[in-house]
Amino acid sequence: MRVMSESIAVRCPACGRRHRYTAPTYPCACGAPVAPSLDAHGTATAVTHRAWDEEWVDVRCAACGSDSQWPRPEMGCPCGTVLCVPVDRADADHGHGHGHSHGAPVSRGPARRAVPIRTALDAVTAAVLYLRGLGHQDVRRADQPPTAGIGLAAHGVVAQVDPTVRPASVRDVECLWLTAMAESADCLYFSLAGYADDARDRADRLGVPLFVLDPTGVARPVNAPAVALDATAG
Repeated sequence: MRVMSESIAVRCPACGRRHRYTAPTYPCACGAPVAPSLDAHGTATAVTHRAWDEEWVDVRCAACGSDSQWPRPEMGCPCGTVLCVPVDRADADHGHGHGHSHGAPVSRGPARRAVPIRTALDAVTAAVLYLRGLGHQDVRRADQPPTAGIGLAAHGVVAQVDPTVRPASVRDVECLWLTAMAESADCLYFSLAGYADDARDRADRLGVPLFVLDPTGVARPVNAPAVALDATAG
């Protein structure tokens, strides 16, 4: 894996527009920046359906050799098409593994980072970055899908990322809390569109931290449990 971000030309198959895409860099557990390898000779494809277990790639740190799993690169075209950016085939195949980081654990993640949110996977990336800022370096896909959005898990914590345009419901919050209780884990909820009033009330009573992801990718705490948790983030 290359450490420096790459930039390649990406052509939209729907409208023919050409774009320049730069691979995002992510913090490894050791603190070094890592980035996925892009395939400059590959062809971008339109995202027409979601298969979340296929949309992650492993990124290997050149500094310490550990693997971390991140969402597959995507970008949005002004025509409305979401493009899957081609990655190096060896890396894409490698990314279908277990998704556990083998680096040494650290008590705090690197300095906070954010990625602009243009696609659903950008929202997932923002949530993963936040969880790693809390010290959870082994973030992976959750084994069980949530009631809405995308489920993430790490040792001792489960999280739900809702990239839809509807506010999260009280049922969504309750189901996340029940999942966490069943796994003896803490939980967090990340939403793009916020929360219904009864969902916020229930989250306060259950102690579920609620965050809203703003367009810049920053996770904003919106209830007291989230404010308390945010104060511990690196």
